[in-house]
Formats: sequence, structure tokens, C-alpha cells
Amino acid sequence: MPMANLALPILPPQDKVTAICLGRQRVLSIIEQAGWPIWPLIFASIVSLGIIGERLWTLRASVIAPRNLLPQVLQELKDKGITPELLDRLARKAPLGRIFAAALRNANSTREVMKEAVEEEGRAVAHELERFLTTLGTIATAAPLWGLFGTVIGMVEIFAALKVSGGDPAQLGHGISIALYNTATGLLVAIPSLIFYRHFRARIDALIVEMEQQAIKLVELLHGERR
Repeated sequence: MPMANLALPILPPQDKVTAICLGRQRVLSIIEQAGWPIWPLIFASIVSLGIIGERLWTLRASVIAPRNLLPQVLQELKDKGITPELLDRLARKAPLGRIFAAALRNANSTREVMKEAVEEEGRAVAHELERFLTTLGTIATAAPLWGLFGTVIGMVEIFAALKVSGGDPAQLGHGISIALYNTATGLLVAIPSLIFYRHFRARIDALIVEMEQQAIKLVELLHGERR
């Protein structure tokens, strides 16, 4: 079969507008059939997507713990020593730079004092790296429960329809739609949220280990314990 025949057809602009309108109508129809319990799930999905995007952009190794930062700091220490300009620049730079600045401020202290300063600053950095993860984990946990709540609401609608003599088909169908759509939406929100929550936790742990290793290396180099 020629490759040209495998190409996807290009819709005219008018057909594209029609397809978009039909898609919107379909989404609105699903929301209407799912009932009011789906609105908190929609809000949770928007929050979850925002957190995922923000954390993907923020938790980059090149931003948090640049590998070339330690050699740059050592070279500047060799050329100029510890200067206020160096400390200010490190404090405004990457989170790893803040840890280096905490160590350099206590360069004249003992090794134990320097390590204590590094650990204190490291805890503050770790807390900032974990920002919004509690919210993401809460969404991953609560979304299926809210979907289950929507299922219960749908079941109530179904039983209410069955109480009517002969049953009300429209109300019965509406109850089934509420139950199924909310269950599916709850899982659809929870599964990606849980996956990215675990991913971000693992990435933060790896970044913390990397920063600890580089900070310890700086402390040992300053005290002449490593070359």
C-alpha cells in the first residue's frame, strides 16, 4: 500500500470548527449526565494538572543541583576566597547554592558546626522541594472516594426511580449515568495523580542525596580532608 494512502486526512477549517463544537457538546453532555458530584472532581483534576506541570518544571536537576556548581565554587574560592558577593550569589542561585552558602558562612568553624549548618539549610530546601506534594497526594487519595460518593448518589437516583410505579426510565438512566461517570472520573483523576506523586517523591529523594553528597564534599575539601 503506498505511504500516501496512510496519511491522515486534513480537515477543512469549517470541518475543524464543527468537530470542536461537537467535542464541546459531548463533554458538556457527559458533565450534565454525571450530575453535580462531578464538579469537585473537575476542580481536583485542574489543580492536579497545575501541580504536575509546575513540579515537572521546577524539579529539574539542572535547576536544583547543577553538577558544575561545585567546581565553580571551588575555583572562585581558590581565586578570591570567601567573599560577600559569592555568598549572596550562591544564596540567590539554585537550592544547592543555598546549602553551599550555609557551609561557607561557617567555614571558620569546626567540621561538625559546618555539617550542622548544612543539614539545617538542607531541611529547609527539602521542605520547599516538597511543596504542593501533600495536595497532590490528597487528590490521589480523595478522588476515588469522591467518585464512590458519586456512585452512591447515582444509586439513590436509581432506587428513587424504582419506587415510582413501573419505574421512570429517564430517572433510572440518569442515576446509572451519575454512578458510572463519577466512578470513572474519580479513577481518571486519581491514577495520574498517584503516579506523579510517587515520581516526584523519588525525584526529590534523589536530589536530596545528590545535594548532601556535594555539600559533604565541599565541607571536607574546606577542612583539607579530601583532595
